[in-house]
Amino acid sequence: MTLDHFRKYCLSLKGSTEELPFDENVLVFKVLGKMFAFCNMMTFDFCNLKCDPENAIMLREEFIEVTPAWHMNKKHWNSVSFIGDLNDHQIEQWVKDSYNLVVNNLPKKLKLELDKY
Repeated sequence: MTLDHFRKYCLSLKGSTEELPFDENVLVFKVLGKMFAFCNMMTFDFCNLKCDPENAIMLREEFIEVTPAWHMNKKHWNSVSFIGDLNDHQIEQWVKDSYNLVVNNLPKKLKLELDKY
């Protein structure tokens, strides 16, 4: 997975945007103002993704590349290492799962707004 591939995939999701709210290195992807993924552009060795709490534990047990996200609520966020045996398709699926989790928790009014994209 390259930064360019990761970035293009995140931005391909309906209503997604990118910004640098923390510093000039941490790229954050949001859907209607809610974070679903972020990574460090300088090192690009992992990303943080939102995850269902039960699924988060299962993924951490199954994949050595998946750990509790540093500086985030470890119940709801995983760090996914790009160094290891994960393929791009698997990472894309987890990005999509993170995006869907955020979208599913949006208020109805914002979900209707997302339909405009």
